[in-house]
Amino acid sequence: MNRSDFLMIDARARYVQANAATLRWMLARPRLAGAFLNTKVNSLSLADYGDADGIRGPAYIYGWIQGRGLEAVATHAEFFEAEEPSLSAELDEAGIPLYHALRDLQRRDGHGYFCYDGNLNPVYVSSDGMLHQQAAADGVFTYSDAFLAKGLLAGAARYAPADVPEHLTYLAMVVDAIEKQRFQMDERRHLSLHTALDEPEDFGPRMILLGAAGLLRRIGRSEHSAFADRFITHVLERHLDSENGLLRNVPGTDTCNVGHAIEFVGFALDHLQGSAEPALVQQLQSVLSSSFTRGFAGPGLCLSVSAATGNCLSPYYPWWSLPETIRSAALCFAITGDGDVLNIWKQADRAFFKHYWRGSVAYQTLTMDGPVDFVPATPDLDPGYHTGLSLLSAIQVADRISRRPISPRISM
Repeated sequence: MNRSDFLMIDARARYVQANAATLRWMLARPRLAGAFLNTKVNSLSLADYGDADGIRGPAYIYGWIQGRGLEAVATHAEFFEAEEPSLSAELDEAGIPLYHALRDLQRRDGHGYFCYDGNLNPVYVSSDGMLHQQAAADGVFTYSDAFLAKGLLAGAARYAPADVPEHLTYLAMVVDAIEKQRFQMDERRHLSLHTALDEPEDFGPRMILLGAAGLLRRIGRSEHSAFADRFITHVLERHLDSENGLLRNVPGTDTCNVGHAIEFVGFALDHLQGSAEPALVQQLQSVLSSSFTRGFAGPGLCLSVSAATGNCLSPYYPWWSLPETIRSAALCFAITGDGDVLNIWKQADRAFFKHYWRGSVAYQTLTMDGPVDFVPATPDLDPGYHTGLSLLSAIQVADRISRRPISPRISM
């Protein structure tokens, strides 16, 4: 066994340990309303949020986060069956009631919503800080639908296989909404077709739902993933700046969310596996490399950069983009064996565990001066999805690589 093998095994062991610690931390916390995951703690102090914290507190449940949590719980339960059966059983004990609670909400409304109040009615907080009842979504779909559809598919595949067709239909409805401009990104406004049509053409919705393609493959339903190839083509044709390799958030604009671009690469490679044309793999690797090179500064990846100058446009360095880089680089390295890609993996790994990791959860956001209490979307920490699933993909890559020869010139 050469040095590369030992280093790959070390990375795998750290990722398994990190994910297990996160999941144990999450499972030890009391459920919200009896079934929902509770990661409502201040990201700096790790103190529980209370009712005095308003929309951050336990009286409000974020459907977005719960859908992501269900996908994480069900997926990790399957993985830990062989690694640690007792942890797998605990995950299932949490996952079953969570699946049924989210399924019932989706059946009730035909949708998932960003936030629910204590009576599980959809609400939102507007830019002026006021709480409002959310409008019925009807034919408009949102990120919450995307995450709920993915979570319900992962949950049904493990806990209620007879429900899978129902959730495949729901997923297809979200795909259709994206492709027919009935997808509203901003859920902190009243939902309406007018708003959806008026929003800029961000690649975010296609990027997020692209993650469902790998999930469909893992549950044996790849025949429903044809949308993924269309999404990949659309994003690369409309958003890729061929001169610098960056994905512009909106065609013709300057802002590039490099973390989302890297996440797109990971989801695309997870879908394609070894079937992609070499030219497409090279293009995706270029997006990964360009996004990481221009965004990696200070403690991690800055939130956004300028396509024109490459300069950071935000003082914030969120945690999630580093595990996403680990996932994307690992999947790319598994296909190409490229030492430059492995170096990106190494840098993201070092930055995440040095600057963000706290033993079971991570700091949510850092600036050049250190951790800050910055909540861009939801206050829930959401560690099983944006850390756990990313590291799990890298674990699975490490398992595949350890079973085949690795070039002596490559080392971690």
